[in-house]
Amino acid sequence: MKILYLDTSSSFLYCAIVKDNVLIGELKLKLEKDLSTLALSEINNLFIVTSTTPDDIDKILVVNGPGSFTGIRIGLTIAKTYAWGLNKKISTISSLEAMAVSCVESFDYYIPIIDARRGYVYAGIYDKDYNQILSNQYIKLDVLQATLDNLPGTYTFISNDSFDNLGNIQRYDPDFLKIVAKYNDKEEVNPHGIDALYLKLTEAEEKQGEVQNA
Repeated sequence: MKILYLDTSSSFLYCAIVKDNVLIGELKLKLEKDLSTLALSEINNLFIVTSTTPDDIDKILVVNGPGSFTGIRIGLTIAKTYAWGLNKKISTISSLEAMAVSCVESFDYYIPIIDARRGYVYAGIYDKDYNQILSNQYIKLDVLQATLDNLPGTYTFISNDSFDNLGNIQRYDPDFLKIVAKYNDKEEVNPHGIDALYLKLTEAEEKQGEVQNA
């Protein structure tokens, strides 16, 4: 079984092709503002160097957020179009799930965290078996830190963002084999029914709400 993994929820393009639990090709590219223009060509190159055709893929695992609003839309557009056009199975996972599963060191709790600006973060808390202890959410960083005071055991943050006074932060480097092994059996969904997992309103939606409540 060949699985295509795709994550464009940050400034990175994370993409991999896994065949029967063997990693046959991967991309870990920091594209930043070039993500929208280069993502498709880089994915196409991955297919070429791994001698894979789009029809060879049996299932797509795509990250639907949280993270960059623009980045999320790029990955979802590619994955949904691919799945619909070639009738491929597709499942979604969150960026925070992928981050927690990829941690290489052992702790009692894993806390994936993404900077959402203005003192807020996207975060969740997972135990050592990757069960959710705190649901993925848009939360004030100081509220999250207060929650950690009640954790009975060791924990680490996982992130590629910089935070002051957080202490132990593991750099996020996706472990494609672990991610795919854990989520390749996740329930498939209709491509047309996939929604972005923003966890917060867009700036336009927030401004509209302010106007309505004025």
